[in-house]
Order: sequence, then structure tokens, then C-alpha cells
Amino acid sequence: MPKMTEYLAPWPFVFTSVLLAIFCCFLAKIFRTPTNSKLPPGGRGWPIVGHSISWYNAVASSHPPSFVHQQVQRFGPIFSCSLFGKWAVVSADPAFNKFVMQNEGRLFQSSYPKSFRDLVGKNGVITAQGDHQRKLHSIASNIMRLDKLKFHFLHDIQIVIKHIISNLHDNQFVLLQDVCRKVAINLMANQLLGVSSESEVNEIAQLFSDFVDGCLSVPIQLPGFAYHKAMKARENIISKINRTMEIHRRKSSPEIGNGVLGRLLEEESLPDDAVADFIINLLFAGNETTAKTMLFAVYFLTQCPRAMKQMLDEHQSLRSERGEEMLSWQDYKAMPFTQCVIDEALRLGGIAIWLMREAKEEVEYQGYVIPKGSFVVPFLSAIHLDENVYEDPRSFNPWRWMKPENQEKRNWRSSPYFAPFGGGARFCPGAELARLQIALFLHYFLTTFRWRQVKDDEMSFFPSARLVNGFQIQLIRIYRDHPISTSIN
Repeated sequence: MPKMTEYLAPWPFVFTSVLLAIFCCFLAKIFRTPTNSKLPPGGRGWPIVGHSISWYNAVASSHPPSFVHQQVQRFGPIFSCSLFGKWAVVSADPAFNKFVMQNEGRLFQSSYPKSFRDLVGKNGVITAQGDHQRKLHSIASNIMRLDKLKFHFLHDIQIVIKHIISNLHDNQFVLLQDVCRKVAINLMANQLLGVSSESEVNEIAQLFSDFVDGCLSVPIQLPGFAYHKAMKARENIISKINRTMEIHRRKSSPEIGNGVLGRLLEEESLPDDAVADFIINLLFAGNETTAKTMLFAVYFLTQCPRAMKQMLDEHQSLRSERGEEMLSWQDYKAMPFTQCVIDEALRLGGIAIWLMREAKEEVEYQGYVIPKGSFVVPFLSAIHLDENVYEDPRSFNPWRWMKPENQEKRNWRSSPYFAPFGGGARFCPGAELARLQIALFLHYFLTTFRWRQVKDDEMSFFPSARLVNGFQIQLIRIYRDHPISTSIN
């Protein structure tokens, strides 16, 4: 008679196998391809992780749309894939991208990681939804409209930039990435908070650095984690904003009133917590766009002596006319080639290389059906670097924007082919301000220094746009009685 153990021995194996089968079915249920036959074509990628690793490898490189372009060749300009544990519809189609941006709040809504939402706040123009978002966007657009740039920003921007550049020395070795960050944070602290004290700006800069480091971190609220440090930085930034509001209300200080915060308190009726989130959002968005585009513009000019010469000619003529005087609004509008350089830097190294949206309901588009809750990813950089849209798209060529056939594409407010500031209801309200800051920085930097690149560098776009080695250069100061040379090496 067989022993009972001979029958019992297989049961642990059977039990484990059943559990494994149940777990695999559970994973298959979560990560399965939606059965809707009208979903845009695509593949599932690796089990569980889907295409997330390929996506990361692409965006961390100097050519972020490489993964998208590969999928487009297989499936077409609108395709589906698995990203971050959810099914996603990714687009390199200009018309569909415009459709998504124009239907913000109705068919689609913004989608951000928890850590980012917590840090920028629910009352910020970046993460707010619906009517609340539209109200905040309208306030931001009003504060930074063109006529206010002329009278409230133009002079102060130049003071800040000239002060920082004057503290750079002949033969000094610098990481230009750090210099541009310093310029941007000084501009934001001055224009948003009315802060000009160097010690206060340095404190805000450190807090903001900790804040940014936590935006894409794992949301673990324990000491030693980036998220915890970033949330502490947020608390300190809000404390500074609240103190500034108290001073403004108590003293009605004209100096503080010159900042966006002062005008916000005078012209709008928002609760204090909404004001704090609003300022933090502008601080984050303005600093990233401005600093990185300044950096990339100089980086690209360094590699293109012909463009450098044309830039210097344009700015030297302004300096000859003005001497040490501040530039006027008319001077700013007399920089056509500079605007081409900025547009080309934004095309090649734009900060918002893709947008993350979520379908609020089942959406039909040209025969496709996008399920409710799916990620929808308009990959803007895939169009900016598409050889079917731009000739030799990976080359720095600011002259492309002078061609008549590209003028319609160049309209960054409405063009589906060039959208460095997004579009629709979430179009960046500070776009004009950012371009003004970048142009003025280029003017003062190019007419004050030549430079020699010390170390090779390349772009990366994860966790944010940057140059891997910070763009290390040696500065050579230009003296007024010496002619400006276009040699930089």
C-alpha cells in the first residue's frame, strides 16, 4: 500500500504552479493589448515593462524621438504601445497632436506623476483642470502680455543679466549650464517675487534645485529620499512667498509691486494658497525653458561659426548704436537672425519634447478608437526632427526659418509642425517673456565674451533637457577698444 506522503508530495509544487498561473493571468489582464480592433496599430513590447525601457533609452539620448521614429516606420504616425504600466497612444502626426491640444479639458486632460502633482500644487496652471485651469491660464497670460513686457520686464531683465555677466572674469573656466541656471533663477526671483538680494536669490536657487530634483522621483515621504527633500523645499518656498505677500499688504511696497506677485495681489482675487501654487508653477516653467534654451543656443552657435558671425554682426551693430545704454523694445524687435537662432534651438532642443495626456472618454479619430483612461502622447520632438517636415532635421540651420516656404510652419502659436510651447488651452503663457529673456542674454553674453570649449558634450533629455557635461568653456573677455573676433576655439 503506498504511503500517504507519496500522494502529498506533489501538492506544494501544484499549489505553487496554481499561484503562478493566477499571477500570470493577473498580469496578462493588466498589460494585455486592448481588444478593440480599432485601436491604432502597435505592439505590446516586453512583458510587464512594455516599451518603457526603449522609451527611456531614447529620451535619455541626444535624439529623443528615435524610438518613436522606429515605431512610425512599422505602424504609421499614430501607434499604440505599453508605457509605464498603461496602454498608450503615441503620435508623430501633426494634425492629431493639434487635435489633442485643442481638445484639452473636453476629450483629454493632463496627466502627471504623483510626485510632480504634489510639488507643483493643485492650484498651479500646469496641473489644474477644467474651468480652474482656464482661469489661472488667463491670469498668467494677462500678466505676461506684450505691453507689460515692454514696461514691466524689459529694463529689469537687462539689469539682472548685466550684473551676472559682469561678475564673470577673463580666462575663467565655467560650466555654462550653471551660468544659465543662475541667470534664469535670478530673473524669475526678480520678476515673480520682486527679490533682488543676492543672498535671497541664492537661497531660492538652492531650494528650487532641491524642488526640481524631486519632481520625477518616487513619492516616498521619508528622510533621505528626493521627494521628501523636495517637499521640504516647497514648504520653504511657500513660506517665502507668504512673507512677501505679508510685506506687500502691510507696506504696499512699490518695489514688491514691480514683481508678478505684487501685481497678482493688486489685480486678481485669489486665496493665498492658490497664489503660492501659481508662483511656484511660473517659477518652475520659466526657469526650465529659459535656462535650457539659452544654453542650447550658445552650444549650437559654438558648433556653427557662420551663424556665430551673423549673430555677432547683428548684436555688434546694436552695441555700436547704444554703447552702454539699455536696449529698447525697438532694439529687441531688430534682431531677426537672433529670433531664427532661438527658433532653431527650440526645434532641436525644446524643453517640452512630448506631452502626457489621458483620454477622459472613449475618443474616435479618423477610424481609430482610443479607450477611456489611455495615455495619449503627442510627441512634439518627433515632428520637429522629422525629415519629411524639415530638410536635414538634425542639423542646426537657423537660415531655414528665413525661407518663405517655412513661414507658416514657424508660427509657434498655432503651427502643428512647430510647437515648442505646446498649444491649445495649455499654451505656455510665458512664451514671449522667455524669448525676450533669451534674446537679451545672447546679446550681452556674445558682446562681452568669446570662449573656448574645454570638453566635448552632448544633449540628453532625461530627467530634463541638459548637456551631459554642463558645457565647460573658458571665457575670454572682449574689451571695447578691441575688435570682436568670431573665433571661439
